[in-house]
Amino acid sequence: MFLPKFDLENQLAVVTGATKGIGKAISVAFAEAGADVILIARSSDELEEVSQLIREAGRDAYAIQGDVNYYDDIIHKVEAITGERNLDIWVNNAGMNIRSDALEVSEEEWETIISTNMKSAFFLSQFAAKKMKKQKHGNIINMSSVGGEVALRTGVVYAMSKSALIQMTKNLALEWGPYNINVNAIGPWYFPTPMTEKLLQDEEYVNEILSRTPLNRIGKLPEIAGAAVFLASEASNYITGQTLFVDGGMTIYGF
Repeated sequence: MFLPKFDLENQLAVVTGATKGIGKAISVAFAEAGADVILIARSSDELEEVSQLIREAGRDAYAIQGDVNYYDDIIHKVEAITGERNLDIWVNNAGMNIRSDALEVSEEEWETIISTNMKSAFFLSQFAAKKMKKQKHGNIINMSSVGGEVALRTGVVYAMSKSALIQMTKNLALEWGPYNINVNAIGPWYFPTPMTEKLLQDEEYVNEILSRTPLNRIGKLPEIAGAAVFLASEASNYITGQTLFVDGGMTIYGF
């Protein structure tokens, strides 16, 4: 019986926003699956903490302190680490949200969200794909959201950026497929992260979330990390251009 491989033995992965919540969970899961990990985040203390977890899993960790909005700097630092080594996996996880009613969104808020969530993801993917094209393989994973698929009550610019990532994923998969580069996305619903911490302390808000979630619970971080390992591994070799919603069924719910 054929069982596809889910391990990432001796591969090199890059994760942006790698030290908190979903990014941290994915980084550690990649290491546990056998990959060395380049961690990109803004906090040096948090980078060291996650680097230690990677090393405890028996893999190499490379920390890059930086902001994805300054993607030229990120690219330069990744190049210095990778050298001639293959770059196997790139995860665009860094993102942010400013919850504003559409009538109150400022131009500054717009620019900040779009730059962090969408512009940086495109140009970092472009960099990764240039390396992957030369080596004739690679996996790029973009962190979208259920907000890219269904309407949310606030955060219109965030939702637009995440919807753009879904369409970007499809277009890049089409263009880069001939180079054996798979491009997919993950669309999470609610998970316990620093971005959702305050919201998940509000019982009324949580009850509303659960009422829209067929599995009737908040997601667990290993569940989304498992989806990332799947999309990064040989088990998903024939999957590209897709968005895997890890959402407890939220996006199938009829309102």
